[in-house]
Amino acid sequence: MELSFTTYLRELDRLLSRALVTDHQSSPMGLNQGANRAVDMILDTARREAKVMIMGNGGSAAIASHFHNDLSKSVGVRSLVFDHTPLLTALANDHGYACVFERPLAMWAEEGDLAMIISSSGGSENVLRAADCASRLGCRLITLSGFKPDNPLRHQGDLNFYIASESYGLVETGHSVITHFLTDKAMARIMDLKKAQKEKKGNR
Repeated sequence: MELSFTTYLRELDRLLSRALVTDHQSSPMGLNQGANRAVDMILDTARREAKVMIMGNGGSAAIASHFHNDLSKSVGVRSLVFDHTPLLTALANDHGYACVFERPLAMWAEEGDLAMIISSSGGSENVLRAADCASRLGCRLITLSGFKPDNPLRHQGDLNFYIASESYGLVETGHSVITHFLTDKAMARIMDLKKAQKEKKGNR
């Protein structure tokens, strides 16, 4: 069957509307509930002046970098993304690519920070080692994955978003949509809070 743009968009819409969210016990929750909980975690991290650390490989690295930009600039969250080329290549060259997220996490993560790991397959060794490291250091963890429903990353987060497709394009686009929504929702929450505070001040 020939792929058309309209069928591609329909499939993307279907996948996003049926995206799955689970907690650390693999218990399912509604998509809106999961998204709201993710925003709660991000804004709570900001209130406590802790950090959000975001990582991913390939296309997921690009999503992580964009998400980091939006969280830092638009939401005002202290955030890091581990895509600095000299450090990434030095770690890969000297210690192997499996450690390129784990080692920076071990240096920078503190208890109460929030780690966010984006991976289409949810099976790459470096992201799984990063997830283990984040948990050991007392960080909360949000994962975004796809491909196989039993991919190991999907069961490691406090909150796990899953796109049920084995298409890189559809999974990565879905993850990008999710991260944009989380940013927009967080910004809306901040604006609502500022408006409520202004109205409260005006009624005094």
